[in-house]
Amino acid sequence: MSTRAETLDFLLDQIGALPGVRTRRMFGEYCLYLDDKPTAFLCDDQLYVKITEAGGALLARPVRGRPYPGARDHFLLRPDEWEDRQALCELLAATSRALPMPRPRQPRRAR
Repeated sequence: MSTRAETLDFLLDQIGALPGVRTRRMFGEYCLYLDDKPTAFLCDDQLYVKITEAGGALLARPVRGRPYPGARDHFLLRPDEWEDRQALCELLAATSRALPMPRPRQPRRAR
Protein backbone atom coordinates (compact mmCIF):
# COMPACT_ATOMS: atom_id res chain seq x y z
CA MET A 1 0.00 0.00 0.00
CA SER A 2 1.27 3.48 -0.72
CA THR A 3 0.26 6.92 0.41
CA ARG A 4 -2.77 8.35 -1.35
CA ALA A 5 -2.60 11.81 -2.91
CA GLU A 6 -5.51 12.95 -0.71
CA THR A 7 -3.50 12.06 2.39
CA LEU A 8 -0.53 14.15 1.26
CA ASP A 9 -2.82 17.04 0.36
CA PHE A 10 -4.51 16.90 3.78
CA LEU A 11 -1.16 16.85 5.61
CA LEU A 12 0.17 19.79 3.60
CA ASP A 13 -3.03 21.71 4.31
CA GLN A 14 -2.65 21.01 8.05
CA ILE A 15 0.96 22.23 8.18
CA GLY A 16 0.66 25.01 5.61
CA ALA A 17 1.44 27.67 8.24
CA LEU A 18 4.97 26.31 8.69
CA PRO A 19 7.62 28.13 6.65
CA GLY A 20 10.09 26.15 4.58
CA VAL A 21 7.95 23.01 4.07
CA ARG A 22 8.55 20.82 1.06
CA THR A 23 8.08 17.17 0.19
CA ARG A 24 10.02 14.83 -2.00
CA ARG A 25 8.89 11.49 -3.35
CA MET A 26 11.23 8.79 -2.04
CA PHE A 27 10.99 5.02 -1.99
CA GLY A 28 7.49 5.28 -3.47
CA GLU A 29 6.45 7.38 -0.47
CA TYR A 30 7.27 10.92 0.72
CA CYS A 31 9.92 12.65 2.80
CA LEU A 32 8.87 15.86 4.54
CA TYR A 33 11.51 18.58 4.82
CA LEU A 34 11.39 21.62 7.08
CA ASP A 35 14.11 24.19 6.50
CA ASP A 36 15.89 21.66 4.27
CA LYS A 37 16.06 19.11 7.11
CA PRO A 38 14.44 15.71 6.52
CA THR A 39 12.02 15.78 9.47
CA ALA A 40 9.40 13.11 8.75
CA PHE A 41 8.26 10.43 6.33
CA LEU A 42 4.75 9.89 5.01
CA CYS A 43 4.39 6.17 4.32
CA ASP A 44 1.25 4.08 3.92
CA ASP A 45 -0.91 7.08 4.91
CA GLN A 46 0.88 7.39 8.25
CA LEU A 47 3.29 10.09 9.43
CA TYR A 48 6.61 9.03 10.90
CA VAL A 49 8.41 11.91 12.67
CA LYS A 50 12.09 11.67 13.55
CA ILE A 51 12.64 11.06 17.25
CA THR A 52 14.02 13.98 19.23
CA GLU A 53 13.74 14.94 22.90
CA ALA A 54 11.94 18.13 21.90
CA GLY A 55 9.37 16.20 19.90
CA GLY A 56 8.91 13.54 22.57
CA ALA A 57 8.17 16.23 25.15
CA LEU A 58 5.18 17.37 23.08
CA LEU A 59 3.60 13.93 22.74
CA ALA A 60 1.46 12.63 25.59
CA ARG A 61 1.96 8.96 24.71
CA PRO A 62 4.50 8.55 21.95
CA VAL A 63 4.08 5.53 19.73
CA ARG A 64 7.07 4.31 17.75
CA GLY A 65 7.16 2.71 14.36
CA ARG A 66 9.39 2.27 11.34
CA PRO A 67 8.48 3.86 8.03
CA TYR A 68 10.18 1.13 5.99
CA PRO A 69 12.15 -2.06 6.67
CA GLY A 70 15.59 -1.34 8.06
CA ALA A 71 14.72 2.21 9.15
CA ARG A 72 15.30 3.56 12.64
CA ASP A 73 12.35 4.06 14.95
CA HIS A 74 10.28 7.21 14.45
CA PHE A 75 7.31 8.67 16.31
CA LEU A 76 4.22 7.29 14.55
CA LEU A 77 1.23 9.58 14.04
CA ARG A 78 -1.87 8.17 12.38
CA PRO A 79 -4.03 10.51 10.22
CA ASP A 80 -6.62 10.93 12.98
CA GLU A 81 -3.85 12.43 15.13
CA TRP A 82 -3.25 15.16 12.54
CA GLU A 83 -6.55 16.91 13.30
CA ASP A 84 -4.98 19.29 15.85
CA ARG A 85 -3.26 21.58 13.38
CA GLN A 86 -1.45 23.64 16.00
CA ALA A 87 -0.09 20.62 17.89
CA LEU A 88 1.08 19.02 14.64
CA CYS A 89 2.87 22.19 13.54
CA GLU A 90 4.49 22.57 16.97
CA LEU A 91 5.72 18.96 16.88
CA LEU A 92 7.22 19.27 13.42
CA ALA A 93 8.78 22.68 14.13
CA ALA A 94 10.32 21.49 17.42
CA THR A 95 11.66 18.38 15.73
CA SER A 96 13.18 20.37 12.89
CA ARG A 97 14.86 22.81 15.30
CA ALA A 98 16.35 19.88 17.23
CA LEU A 99 17.81 18.23 14.13
CA PRO A 100 21.25 19.18 12.84
CA MET A 101 21.64 20.61 9.37
CA PRO A 102 22.34 17.85 6.85
CA ARG A 103 25.90 17.56 5.65
CA PRO A 104 26.51 19.07 2.23
CA ARG A 105 26.55 16.51 -0.55
CA GLN A 106 29.93 15.71 -1.97
CA PRO A 107 30.25 16.16 -5.71
CA ARG A 108 30.49 12.95 -7.68
CA ARG A 109 33.96 12.06 -8.81
CA ALA A 110 34.61 11.76 -12.51
CA ARG A 111 35.02 8.17 -13.59
